[in-house]
Amino acid sequence: MEFRENEAIYSQVANFVTEHIMLGKWLPEQKIPSVRELASDLQVNPHTVVRAYEILQSREVISNKRGIGFFIHSDAIEKIRSFSKERFMGQDLPELLKNMYLLGITIEEIGAQFESYKKTMNQSKQI
Repeated sequence: MEFRENEAIYSQVANFVTEHIMLGKWLPEQKIPSVRELASDLQVNPHTVVRAYEILQSREVISNKRGIGFFIHSDAIEKIRSFSKERFMGQDLPELLKNMYLLGITIEEIGAQFESYKKTMNQSKQI
């Protein structure tokens, strides 16, 4: 995983976990990698993963079953969608709209790109 400089690593690790859940790579009620496993896989400090897992626990995406490990909540996808949509609408979308305006990009151009992206994503799910 390549980390972006403008965002805390623990936040990027939390996003990595939520993305795996949203893409169906990790399923609801499934055990996820331990702190040490994920830290090793991503080549980060275990404390960074602990911080990411704490955030996800506070959002009720995952829970810790003492002595067993971390598990994905049954309604994790809905919770991820909810807080991600709120963040997108409040932070990311205004920036996107500003850039569209400055660059003269139309809604139609974005729509065409989005439809192309959806086709690509649907094809990759079938493989």
